[in-house]
Amino acid sequence: MTDQELMRQCEMDTFKASGPGGQHRNKRESAVRLKHLPTGLIAQAVEDRSQHMNRASALARLRTLLALNVRSSVDLEAYSPPPELLRILPPKSTVRPSDTGPQIGPNNPKYLLGMQALLDVVFAVEGSVAEAAKFLGLSTGALSRLILANDSLRMAVNELRTSKGMKPLK
Repeated sequence: MTDQELMRQCEMDTFKASGPGGQHRNKRESAVRLKHLPTGLIAQAVEDRSQHMNRASALARLRTLLALNVRSSVDLEAYSPPPELLRILPPKSTVRPSDTGPQIGPNNPKYLLGMQALLDVVFAVEGSVAEAAKFLGLSTGALSRLILANDSLRMAVNELRTSKGMKPLK
């Protein structure tokens, strides 16, 4: 989804940021708060003096929140990992074709889509890293390392696992 399409689904508020910076910071309503109307998720940015920069930061935060909180159902019977998930899997995954290209990391904007697809699988198997690893052609350890490498991903998986009475990943 493009930034414009996502913004059409949002309600944007601007306000004066508080904190250090005095008259330079408080002259204009440069802080931005975005509310995603379909989900009710809220993201805000106050750190820049430019409303445009804060809107871009809030939009990036909203994309992360959507990836972490919005789940798509997964049919495990006929599961085939989507391309965005294949891009974040390590090259040693048996379901990752060799023509997928290099593995992308958290600094790549497309990483969020892969993270969302990975969470969909983990939620479909009710938090079992071993079961999810089977669907992704990885060892349990390799999938655990992938999850633990990203704090947001780790927290989302651990929240699910604790709600199911499982031990969190460390």
